[in-house]
Formats: sequence, structure tokens, C-alpha cells
Amino acid sequence: MGLIKALVGSVAGTLSDTWKDYFVCDSLDNDTLMVKGTKRGYSGSNDVITNGSGIVVNEGQCALVVEEGNILEVAAEPGNYTFDSSMSPSIFDGGIEGLKNTFKDALGRFTYGGDVNKSQRVYYVNTKEIMGNMYGTSTPIPFRVVIDKNSGVDADIAVRCNGEYSFRIVNPLLFYQNVAGNRASRFDKDELISLMKSEMLDALNPAFAKISEMGIRYSELPSHTAELKEAVAEVLGKKWEEERGIAFQSITVNSVTVPEADAERIKNAQFAALNKDPEMANATLVTATADAMRDAAKNPSGAGAGFVNVNMAQNAATGLYQHAAPAQQQEVYGYCPFCGKALPIPGAKFCPFCGKELA
Repeated sequence: MGLIKALVGSVAGTLSDTWKDYFVCDSLDNDTLMVKGTKRGYSGSNDVITNGSGIVVNEGQCALVVEEGNILEVAAEPGNYTFDSSMSPSIFDGGIEGLKNTFKDALGRFTYGGDVNKSQRVYYVNTKEIMGNMYGTSTPIPFRVVIDKNSGVDADIAVRCNGEYSFRIVNPLLFYQNVAGNRASRFDKDELISLMKSEMLDALNPAFAKISEMGIRYSELPSHTAELKEAVAEVLGKKWEEERGIAFQSITVNSVTVPEADAERIKNAQFAALNKDPEMANATLVTATADAMRDAAKNPSGAGAGFVNVNMAQNAATGLYQHAAPAQQQEVYGYCPFCGKALPIPGAKFCPFCGKELA
């Protein structure tokens, strides 16, 4: 058996006029991954392909001629084909990855008797990019945030995100053999999408780990979808492409959120790491003094009482600078409930940065 591709022009018209039957699939929407071809013509049985029948393949489709569940013919590029039972098995490759090798492997397992008294069907596989598949992390995904590269300080936080992803069937033979099978009518995306979504979300864990190693912040994920897509595809490659003939194509990130406690923890850790540098600690001293002086002017108990707090803030902040300068590191003794900054002095009654009384 074989497929002869009809030539363009007058030859194509002549061949189409001589077809006893012909199989067509007008269109495949975004929700249909495979459908049984519609037979139009004069023969009685829908599961018999008579010699000389035509098979029409449109753009974004791959036609599989199947006999008793075994793939006999493949037409992977658009055109009009004539089924010839006297020909050897054939394949027309339209650039679908891995299709020829898979077909060659299949030839060793299938027989071709040319007997039309068997059940024969034409299936059309959707080879377009299947878009608009939503995802959302129902449980947080760990993400490592680098606080200070020089000292190696980092923190693990919980990230939630949502967006869309797309995929494409790049090997229709594998898809038919391992996923869709011999269907009475069609195979819809809904039958597979739940499993694919779960596997894609599982792949986000190692993908996020790789992204964080690249120094990309969680807030920058929406602008680094190329790196995220590559990281996810690396995890899913074997399971999807090598086993099912499906390739992960793209991913978008609509939003990324972290718990408020994690965001505050990162901010405080970054502030503490910043003040390990003596110059930055000195800048903190200047800022804290200026803030305290502004607060002193507004103090309802009088400027004198307010400036007592200024002196205490100056002394405490100076101690912070002197402490940070020799060793370039700082101990943290809690955080101010008003300004959220790390407290470098144990048992302090006033915040050295905002000057407010601590409980």
C-alpha cells in the first residue's frame, strides 16, 4: 500500500475526478487533537479505503492511514493524495520532528497485505500550536532569593504564579500509538489537559530552582519567560516529546505573588546585609538622624524631649557604625515594629532609626 501525492494543476483535477471515495477534515479547532476523517463518496463501508480513493490533507494537519489499529501510511504535508494498494508504504514529511525515524521503526512491526476487507480508517492529527491552556499554582512553590552574593546569604520563600502555556504535537505517530489510540470519532484536549497541567506544575519546582540560580528575582519572572520555558521544557522533554510526541512550546506568567511575611523577611534581611558595609552603615546613621530630627520637631511633649530621642538615636546608630566597621558584620536583635528595620543593639528602648519608643 502507498500514497501517491497528486500533482498540481490539470493532473490534480484529473485525479480528483477519478477518486471513488475521498477523505477530508475541513478544520481542527484548538480543542481537537485528533479526529477520524470524514468519508465522502460511493462505497458502503466507512471503515474501508478502496483502491484509488483520495485523501485530502490541509495545513496544520497530519493524516494517518490505520488498518486494524496499525499505522500504514503517513501524510504530513498539505496536499491531495491517492491511495494505491499496489504501492509500498510511504511517508511525506512536512518538517514534523522525528516522524521519519518513528515510521521506519513501525515498518518492522506492521505487515502490509493490501487486503481491503479489513477495518481501515484515516485519522487527522492537529499539528498546530495548541494555545490558551491556563495554569495556576494551587500550592506555593519554593523559590530561593539571593540576599547578598558576596557573603552567600539567601532565603527560601513561597511563590505563587499563574499564566498560560502552549504545546504542539510534533510526532503524530507517537501520539496515536501512546496517547490517542484507535478512536471511533475524536480525541479532545480535555482528555489530556488535566494530566499535562499537573506535570507542568511539577516541572515548575526544578525550573524555578534553575531560574533562581541564574540570579533572576521572582518579581522579574514575567519578563524572563524564555528562560522559564527552556527550564520547564528541559524537565518535560522526555515524558512529553519522547513518549507522547508532544513538545512544550511556550509559557507566560501573568502574576507572581509571595506571602506578606516572606516579603517583609526579605526586606529586613536585605537591610541587615546592607549595613555590613561601613559606608552603608554610615549612610544609615545620617538617614536615621535626619528622620529623628523631623520627628522631634513634631513631638507633642516638646522639642527638648524630642531631641533626647535624637541623641539616643545618634548614639545607637553610631554604635551600629562602630560595630559594623571593624568586622563588617552586624548582629540583629529583633526588628522595629514601626519602621521595620533591624535592631543592632540588645535591649534598646528606642529605635535608633525612627527614634520611637519600643515596647
